[in-house]
Amino acid sequence: MLTISVLCLAVSGGTVDTAPAATSSSYIANGLLCIHRYEGYWNSNTGNGYYGGLQMDIPFMQHYGYSYYRRWGTADHWPVWAQLQAGLNGYLVQGWYAWPNTARLCHLL
Repeated sequence: MLTISVLCLAVSGGTVDTAPAATSSSYIANGLLCIHRYEGYWNSNTGNGYYGGLQMDIPFMQHYGYSYYRRWGTADHWPVWAQLQAGLNGYLVQGWYAWPNTARLCHLL
């Protein structure tokens, strides 16, 4: 199972091997990092209703990162690990469909 430490390793410049299985840790980590690469900075708030490095809207944040949303507000104020955890939580329920356009750019859909 994917852990936040694997995602943080990848964000910090460590390597994560690719694997074909859609449930493998490295597949999910690489997918979330690819989405981040297209979505912007971890502290992004461009005024379009989407926040943070994974461009989460408020319903997504409330559903998949409720405790972070209550503690820090919108995702542009969250630590990277919290954004990745919310992204992972969303992925485990919705797959890549939470980021349909970006997931296509990353060849995840």
